[in-house]
Amino acid sequence: MSVQTPPTLQKLARQALVRNEAVAVSCVGELPTVLFPALFKEAFEGRHINLVKEMVADWPFPSLPVGALMKTPNLETLQAVLDGVDMRLTRKFHPRRTKLQVLDLRNVHHSFWNIWTGEEDSSCSAENLEEKPVVKVFPKYALRDQCVKVIVELCIWSCLDEAQAYFLKWAQQRKASLHFCCTKMKIWRLPVHAIREIMNVFDPQHITELELHAEQTLLDLEDFAAYFGQMRNLRKLFLEALQGMISSNRNETRDREANYMKNFISQFCKFNCLQHLCVHFLRDHMNQVLGCLMTPLETLSVTCYIISQNELNSFSCCKSLFQLKHLELRGVILHDVDIMSLRGFLEKVADTLETLDLQCCRMKDSQLYALLPALRNFSQLTTVKFYSNKFSMPILKDLLQHTANWSTVNVEQYPAPLECYDDSAQVSVERFAQLCRELIDTLRAIRQPYNISFATEICYTCGERCVYHNGPRLCCCWQ
Repeated sequence: MSVQTPPTLQKLARQALVRNEAVAVSCVGELPTVLFPALFKEAFEGRHINLVKEMVADWPFPSLPVGALMKTPNLETLQAVLDGVDMRLTRKFHPRRTKLQVLDLRNVHHSFWNIWTGEEDSSCSAENLEEKPVVKVFPKYALRDQCVKVIVELCIWSCLDEAQAYFLKWAQQRKASLHFCCTKMKIWRLPVHAIREIMNVFDPQHITELELHAEQTLLDLEDFAAYFGQMRNLRKLFLEALQGMISSNRNETRDREANYMKNFISQFCKFNCLQHLCVHFLRDHMNQVLGCLMTPLETLSVTCYIISQNELNSFSCCKSLFQLKHLELRGVILHDVDIMSLRGFLEKVADTLETLDLQCCRMKDSQLYALLPALRNFSQLTTVKFYSNKFSMPILKDLLQHTANWSTVNVEQYPAPLECYDDSAQVSVERFAQLCRELIDTLRAIRQPYNISFATEICYTCGERCVYHNGPRLCCCWQ
């Protein structure tokens, strides 16, 4: 017969306080520090709004990582937290001498709650817990003054949700008294004026990841350049389609727009931490961007792009790319360029490259054949993708026979050979299955494949591919 462990005095005290919120609110200033984290967590999860506000206002630790408790965004609890910050700002007397320096609203795992709300029979006293390094989680955000720093991550799609709109309005009204930092900012398809208003709230030097998917004119880009150049700690940059590229027939307008682009690109020289660069515009300017890079990149992603020969040649001249781990050229049209410059570049990164994505590049047999000497030297490759290129059965066999050194590869995606299609470009199901089995047998004679697939072009009718992976999986039109 099992014996249940009786609740501790601390747990009983918390339960009594949560049951009587009015009493709890009135005595927050007298509560021992050791009760605060677990009581706050219970009040927050139980949506005891008044208690949450009072505890935020009297928070006795340098950091309050409340975002880790926001598994599902809730406007009411967010308002309570922000109201608590307002109460702290307006109070002239803090009996506990509140230590709050950082309000972290990011929904990320945080060790603070594990340390303070773990097993209560671990003989941890308030004094011992005070010595734990939980208050040193954000040393780089420490301020010399007592201005509270509010840290968030933003992911906005088309429009602000209710909680985002409330927070941003609240932040705009308190820029003078609080310090706002957004570490990761992802924005899809917002009007440019709305993006500008959002960015003006936050200190740009704390943005480490920026994803911006927006239709911008060159004038918008010029206005954005100054803010963009202040992102000195940016590690990941993703910029999607730019509208209104240089297209005017008037020389005066073209010169002005060219200066806008030049000014924007020059900001890349200020990025001292950039590691991941994904750009889906800047046509005819890629070589200028690469020439501005100050640090070695781990990731370069250029997609849906008509690349010029000069731009492709610039890859081999950019020392910042020589330690590249991930190269994505998906949708970059390569069938009309001299592929030898790409081969030279791949040879330079053969010892570091882990991911190679050359999907939808419209490559032909002759181009793949030219790349084979570089491809066989990869020693760290884990992922290779060649879907939607036009390769025949002989060249695919030749490619597979050049992959003996690919011992670390765990994802391989190749196009179905051209021989799978009939004269009207329709898939011959029997030939598809037969030839893909033959290709896999070819590879097994060289090394053991882990996760390999062959796929046809996307079906114009159903929008799917026929994929061979442990057997054929046909698109809807062929089932």
